[in-house]
Amino acid sequence: MPQKMKPNAGSRSSSEPAFLVVGKLRRPHGVQGEIPLELFSKLLELLDPEQTVFVGERHQPLLVEASRWKNDLLLLKFHDLDDRTAAEALTNALVYVKTSQLPSLDEGEYYYHQLIGLDVYEEEEFLGVLTEVLQTGANDVYLVTDAAGKETLIPDTDEVILEINADAGVMRVAKLKWFGEGD
Repeated sequence: MPQKMKPNAGSRSSSEPAFLVVGKLRRPHGVQGEIPLELFSKLLELLDPEQTVFVGERHQPLLVEASRWKNDLLLLKFHDLDDRTAAEALTNALVYVKTSQLPSLDEGEYYYHQLIGLDVYEEEEFLGVLTEVLQTGANDVYLVTDAAGKETLIPDTDEVILEINADAGVMRVAKLKWFGEGD
């Protein structure tokens, strides 16, 4: 059985991180404690008022008091952070949410962090571990890396992806055809 190449992210499951980054705080805005957030996520409901986020390497819990847009940045105001000096201490800190805060997905849909680390098999042959999801215009492409460092690109299409079993840590793909191979 292949050995999984997964880092310990501080959660119960070795394949699921405890926290996910949703953005990076910038320099304070004004004198009332507002601070802009550069977004890395489209899940804006995680930043609504009365939601708890976790800031910095120590994952300091902060409760969102208010949010509003300023150009392409989301201005956040946290409870008990009422002046520019307090907000300034958070400059360049990453903002996290717990994976348990993520909205549920429909059957057969997965967050990227649930896919990264899966063992990938072509029929019964172990191809490697899914190490990265690349976003392209047509469909996502999975980067699979074997123990020797060889990389294989696998398109996320119904014809190629036969099965994803995140609980078992396995993805099964159809036999890949390479350019120049006969039908």
